[in-house]
Order: sequence, then C-alpha cells, then structure tokens
Amino acid sequence: MNPGVLTLVLAIGWAAATDGFTLPNVLFGALIGGFSLFLIRGQIGGTLFWRRLLRVTSLALLFLHELVLSAVRVGLMVLRPRLVVRPAFIAFPLTATRDVEITLLANLVTLTPGTLSVDVSADRKFLLIHAIDVTDREEVIRSIRDGLEKKVMEACR
Repeated sequence: MNPGVLTLVLAIGWAAATDGFTLPNVLFGALIGGFSLFLIRGQIGGTLFWRRLLRVTSLALLFLHELVLSAVRVGLMVLRPRLVVRPAFIAFPLTATRDVEITLLANLVTLTPGTLSVDVSADRKFLLIHAIDVTDREEVIRSIRDGLEKKVMEACR
C-alpha cells in the first residue's frame, strides 16, 4: 500500500481517536503517522505487512471469542444456586520460546476470565496457570496450545 495513503488513514484515525477534526490536529496525526511508518518501513513493504496484519487480526478475533466464552462460563458458574468449582494449577508446556511470545501468551491467559498466569519456569519450558474450574487438564492444555499459543506464535513471526 502507498505510504501516503497509510499516512492519511493514520491521520484520520488520530483525529477520530482524539475527537478533533481540526486542520492542526489532522496535520499532527499525519506527522505522527508518517514518522511511525518511517520507523517500520522495512516491515510494511509488500506482503509482509498484510500477512502480519492478518495474523494479528486472527489472534485478536480468537482472543475475543475466548474472552466471551470464558466470561459466559464464569458468569453461569457464579449464578448457580450452589457454587461447584474444581480449581487447579496446570503446568502448561510451552512451545513458544521467545520472550515476546511467552509474555503475550501469559497476558492473554490472564485476561481471560477464569484463568490466571502465575509463573514461568526458570528454564522457560512451562507456564504455570491457575484455572477456576478444571474437569480435564489435558483438554485445557490442548485448548491453549492449539488456540492462543499457536496464534501468538504466528502473530509474532
């Protein structure tokens, strides 16, 4: 995509986010947008930019899906007349090796209702997760491995 068009889109986004479609504000947004594009110029050329955008969008959509499902599960659990929970700590074996991947995964797990990232092992091979209601540990591990961890690793490439 043409950097000029991207700069214009970023300037309009800036004006919309700051609630001010004045000429100085749009120009300031264009200045910030142009500078930002200059800083990442090597990463937005050709298909690399669009592939990364698609991967990040895919991760965001999966996270929103997981967020809604988890919120509904926790909400239904709390609304039951008799609260029955099976809390557990799970040592999740990490496939991710880079700090950015591990950090992003841990934060997304923590942001999902009913789960909390507690620690990363010293050798960075396991993420300790506390879940509020676990019936099958292997299912929880498989769900995170095939869902969030896979998408996080794709988005961080």
